[in-house]
Amino acid sequence: MMHSDNWALKAKQLGYRSRAVFKLEEILKKTRTKRYKNVLDLGASPGAWSQFIVKKNSNANVYALDILDMEPIEGVSFFKKNIEQINNIPQILKLKGDFNLVISDIAPNLSGIKSVDNENIFDLNKLTVNIALNFLCKGGTLIMKTFQNSFLKTLRKDMELSFKIVQTYKPVASKKQSGEIYLYGVK
Repeated sequence: MMHSDNWALKAKQLGYRSRAVFKLEEILKKTRTKRYKNVLDLGASPGAWSQFIVKKNSNANVYALDILDMEPIEGVSFFKKNIEQINNIPQILKLKGDFNLVISDIAPNLSGIKSVDNENIFDLNKLTVNIALNFLCKGGTLIMKTFQNSFLKTLRKDMELSFKIVQTYKPVASKKQSGEIYLYGVK
């Protein structure tokens, strides 16, 4: 328990909205992902990932979507919308094919029924991959949260058909007991 509290405490000390920031930071570092001018943050609330991007690159154009509210972040354009409505947002649509980075820490509300939850996660992940394929430029990067479950192999195989590189990461800041992992793809 103390381990996870340290990450939350560190995030708070550095002014970030959640400990999730360290997961993104680690993956970006390990993958040497540095080019991010236009960034799409799916399931962005509370906003730590968007915060991190603008802090690391003040020239980045960050577009964040979530069905939940998110406190404003300077340099981030936030849209309170379901990611399925992305094609109804003109500011994002005009950059279709010009995003260098799509990040997604999105997860469905869990029901506790494993088969239902796993299917909902898979559907959300497939939607995220499709958005990334439509909005990323050639050579653009996707970093997406998913979970270790029966759909993971299928999801990874699907990604391998459309992305040049696909890798899996379990960041240090991720709770040991959590089934969450991150997929990294380069278009």
